[in-house]
Amino acid sequence: MLSDTEHVTTFMERTFIATAALLTALASASPAAAQRGAAQATLIQPGESCPAGTTEIRPGRCMAPSFPAPSILDYRPESTLVTAEHLVPRARYPAVDFHGHPRGFTTPEGLAELGAAMDELNIGVMIAANNVSGESLREALAAISESPTMRDRVRVMTGVDFRDVGLGWAERTVAQLEADAAAGAVAIGEISKGLGLSYTKADGTRLRIDDPALDPVWETAARLGLPVFIHTGDPAEFFAPLDYTNERWLEQALFPNRSYPAAEYPSFEQLIEERDNLFRRHPNTTFVTAHLGWQANDLGQLGRLLDEMPNVYTEIGAVLYDIGRQPRSAHDFFVRYQDRILFGKDSFQPGEYPYYWRVLETADEYFDYYRDYHAYWKLYGIDLPDDVLKKVYFGNAVRLMPGMPQEGWPR
Repeated sequence: MLSDTEHVTTFMERTFIATAALLTALASASPAAAQRGAAQATLIQPGESCPAGTTEIRPGRCMAPSFPAPSILDYRPESTLVTAEHLVPRARYPAVDFHGHPRGFTTPEGLAELGAAMDELNIGVMIAANNVSGESLREALAAISESPTMRDRVRVMTGVDFRDVGLGWAERTVAQLEADAAAGAVAIGEISKGLGLSYTKADGTRLRIDDPALDPVWETAARLGLPVFIHTGDPAEFFAPLDYTNERWLEQALFPNRSYPAAEYPSFEQLIEERDNLFRRHPNTTFVTAHLGWQANDLGQLGRLLDEMPNVYTEIGAVLYDIGRQPRSAHDFFVRYQDRILFGKDSFQPGEYPYYWRVLETADEYFDYYRDYHAYWKLYGIDLPDDVLKKVYFGNAVRLMPGMPQEGWPR
């Protein structure tokens, strides 16, 4: 019979042996199994962020995954949501693409290919916003006018060359605009983001968007009745520090030239201030801000601009990712400003237009956007009423530009 001391000793020996065996097993297990066994929570204080490589699992408690984490490129979760799906291959009403960049529209073959794509999508008129003028513009307009099927379906904007702004520039530019308007241009644009970002004056300083030297151009636009289609800056995220809180990190990592470091470029806020100064100083000129003014992520701010300046309109090209992630706010914005919004797509990729139709026309939920690097989130339909759709798709564009076909649109 064992004594009490011998019982305790034996128990301690057995415990030691079991512990040693467990440690040996963990050491010889797979790295994933070892990691699962070793997961520990990290405590954080209110307002603090979890350390890199961890996520919050309970208030104030952060933990790292037990398995190697995928990269931002490799994590592609498949949704299990089952909900109504209404694909929209054709727009409900014929659309005017105010922000078009079609390919090959100056040749009979290119026009035929463009017309076939427009028919399939129900695009009534394509406006080429390619910033062309002079002989190039006249050649494009001649090719269009010679096409019996496309002469009423393609229109062209004229452009402005902002190089060498100085003595004699305004006179030359105004004369060119007058000639281009007489030739058949329906608007001025797309004025590129280079105005404000990269164009310089003769002395090497940055050419501000609101520089008084440009006033004769805007005054001429008003006199000729030509809307000015202006692209100012880029998304605000492109001007912000490129860290892991930047929701456009992947896009800038893929295309580094889309970042605008503060040491080299004016801020987003500075560009918007200059743009708005321009709009205020020329109330008789009609301006159309491309890409919802890059303010689709702050529709309240854009609404205040439209409220203050009745000469300003806006266009939705290339910002569907912001429209479709705030369906209630976007729906209300489109309804309120239905007379000031134009449809536009920007890059001519026929397969991408149906995403616009679906967001604008349906109440579908949680569906993919067409470019992952623009948006890792899903889209929702904003379900616009028919009368609003008609204005956005074609009514506002036809009203703004007398050079547009005026007949044949739905009532």
